[in-house]
Amino acid sequence: MVNGGRIIIAGALLLAGCVPPGVSRMPEPAPTRSNDARIEPLMDGLIDETPIWEARRVTSNATTVGSSIYRVKPGDGLRAIGEATGAGSEAIARLNNLTPPYILKPGQLLRIPAGRYHRVGTGETGIAIARAYGIPWSAIVTANNLAEPFLLRVGQRLLLPGDTTPNAETRAAAFKVDIDDIATGSAPAQTVTGPFPEAPATGFTGRFNWPINGTVAERFGPAGEGRVNRGIEIAAPSGSDIRAAASGTVAFVGNGGSAGYGGLILIRHGDGWISVYGRAAQATVVRGQSVKAGETIGSISNDAKLHFELRQNRAAVDPAKYLPSR
Repeated sequence: MVNGGRIIIAGALLLAGCVPPGVSRMPEPAPTRSNDARIEPLMDGLIDETPIWEARRVTSNATTVGSSIYRVKPGDGLRAIGEATGAGSEAIARLNNLTPPYILKPGQLLRIPAGRYHRVGTGETGIAIARAYGIPWSAIVTANNLAEPFLLRVGQRLLLPGDTTPNAETRAAAFKVDIDDIATGSAPAQTVTGPFPEAPATGFTGRFNWPINGTVAERFGPAGEGRVNRGIEIAAPSGSDIRAAASGTVAFVGNGGSAGYGGLILIRHGDGWISVYGRAAQATVVRGQSVKAGETIGSISNDAKLHFELRQNRAAVDPAKYLPSR
């Protein structure tokens, strides 16, 4: 949709496969700037109002698997054993202390871990899966020992911890996300044939620049009435440019939903560091794009206050300790 020369990315772009009869599907753009499963069209306009976990519908297909012993047959691979038993290949590897490249021998006995497993489908995201079952995404991360860069594989079987909420309406009403969920669970599942790529060892030292020209209106920590600010609020003129606080790769661009910060842009810097830019009205970057420190990534919304966070290993830290003094 074109509006005033700005491309508005609608939720329909997230629903792959919804193509009217007689209309040819546009080819997927080549992921020239990303290791992600795909790279989305350049956002040069308003941030999509549809949270990605709502646009990406997930069918609850979990199956319950009991504990058992599996004898390896000639030609068996770990993922094939997962398909045969219904258990997650990653969970089988953990239970049997297997490490890459997962060399198996015919006749070898493997313990199959019991549990409920969801088989990840094309384009599904972690938080969409969590929403489908009414389970906190952070609990799924812990149960499956997921780590940076938090990528899901198409066909992967995720262990679902605990009991699930019984019906879809209750699940949707109870589901909440925070910025950590978005940072770790918003990327669509990838088709991966080999081992997952590991997070790059960048040696990043945590040196950041101010993301916008403005004044600190609210600091990190307790904010009154029981609230806790996990970042800082920076007041600036409406429409001011938002700049990358350090070089890195864009991890998310979209609606923060129940996280409460509207348009969100997240940048991953390596070594567990993520910078968060909330209340963005416009974005000029896409997920998977490499950015340099000081590069413009969007602009602030009309309430003229940027929410800025820094997170290290998923924990929010006080940005004032990592920004140059003014």
